[in-house]
Amino acid sequence: MNYELIAFALFAFVTLSSAVGVVLVQDPWHSALLLGVALLSVAVHYVMLAAEFVAMMQVLVYVGGVLVLITFAVMLTQREESDADSDEVVQA
Repeated sequence: MNYELIAFALFAFVTLSSAVGVVLVQDPWHSALLLGVALLSVAVHYVMLAAEFVAMMQVLVYVGGVLVLITFAVMLTQREESDADSDEVVQA
């Protein structure tokens, strides 16, 4: 049995399904998490190609940096709807 082919097919499926999920999911938190899964899966592909340095840079720069930046952007731009806001709408 060729385990490398099975591992490649598994991680290719994970990469593609999570990338499609990034586009189709409506919640920005879940979309950011799926982006992290896709980026980590790409790093696994680099390890399978014996490019460990590129895989580590993928994890440090993209997963570590870009995903944290996206998370802070989502936190700062999302507006929570409180009970006072919903009462104003009902009374108006």
